[in-house]
Amino acid sequence: MVLEDVFGLRPGDVNILRNAGAVATEDAIRSLLLSHHVLGTNEIVVLGHTGCGMNGLEDQALRARLELQTGEPSKTQFGTFSDLDAHVRRQVERIKAHPWIGQVPVHGLVYEVETGLVREVS
Repeated sequence: MVLEDVFGLRPGDVNILRNAGAVATEDAIRSLLLSHHVLGTNEIVVLGHTGCGMNGLEDQALRARLELQTGEPSKTQFGTFSDLDAHVRRQVERIKAHPWIGQVPVHGLVYEVETGLVREVS
């Protein structure tokens, strides 16, 4: 997915952070804080998409599978989910809850891979 094409932007118009499942991890929030306070980013969008490989998985089952494959235990949290809209809403709330985000607008969107349309998650 080329986000510049989806939103009609030119390279450099946006600061894009990507991770599996659009999870607002501590590192993603760290990057958002730097983007806002150092680079001047003035709006944040969490963009999930239909067909995401994280949708329908369960962290515990995935961790057990990987431990079996690697022979090593891990406490890694993968951020799997079963409801895409609810997941995007949780990530938006997690970002908004950080005291340094302040009044920066944070939006939750879903890209519908099947149609190419983007919809807001309320």
